[in-house]
Amino acid sequence: MLRLKSLFLTSVLVSAVGLACSAAQAQDSSWYSGEWSLSLGAAVYVAPEYVGDDEYELTGMPLISLGRKDSVTRFSSLNDSASIAIFDTGFFRIGPTARILLPRDNDDSDDLDGLDDVPWGIEAGIFADFYPTDWVRLRTEIRHGIHAHHGIVADFAIDAFTDVTPVIRLSAGPRLSVATESYFDTYYGVDGQEAIDSGLSPYDPDGGLNSVGFGGALTWQATDKIATSIFGEYSRLLGPAADSSLVEERGSENQFKVGVSATYRFDFTL
Repeated sequence: MLRLKSLFLTSVLVSAVGLACSAAQAQDSSWYSGEWSLSLGAAVYVAPEYVGDDEYELTGMPLISLGRKDSVTRFSSLNDSASIAIFDTGFFRIGPTARILLPRDNDDSDDLDGLDDVPWGIEAGIFADFYPTDWVRLRTEIRHGIHAHHGIVADFAIDAFTDVTPVIRLSAGPRLSVATESYFDTYYGVDGQEAIDSGLSPYDPDGGLNSVGFGGALTWQATDKIATSIFGEYSRLLGPAADSSLVEERGSENQFKVGVSATYRFDFTL
């Protein structure tokens, strides 16, 4: 229940970030007027208990998205951080982005006993989408950690998408993630005292590659307002993440996620 409550608060905060970014674009006091859309839903999926673990759990995440109804997004992914374009040419979009980081503590897994807790935090930065064709999206996010860690994380994704039928879309593509030393030290480092308390080998990581993987989704637009999807992701931890004693001695380099989601869109006018 506590985890679901934290995830709900996360989604609310993410939605608030998007709304704040919209306000930043305002040219006058009536920036909020016009047609808006609010999508509410949830995703249920099986994933590692913590990143790097070899044991899995069933968990859920509320989905909240707020935006102008007249804005056009050709493609979006559950992996996308909350973002809003401040410059959009149709084939190129760029703007601020943010992601909420949930805390990690000993209650998440026995593997973490003896390791320092990681508090909740935020990663904030910039994103860019590029559409070289009508059916391919290239996305980059570069985010700086706040509170939970103080490193920089850069995520890269390519998604090819096609409408199998007018209401069913298939999408898939590769992913790549890199990060700086501070990020890896927070989530994968084991200092001398932690080694004594946890029984893990000491580990002092550098920056570098984080993971490489592949993901896909099958989305069904059941009605004009209801959308459902089946999704799956595989990632293989690399470099400083894969070399961590936490992963080598208690976890796995191979990480999987599979689940379903559903959202309902509410349209309204301000």
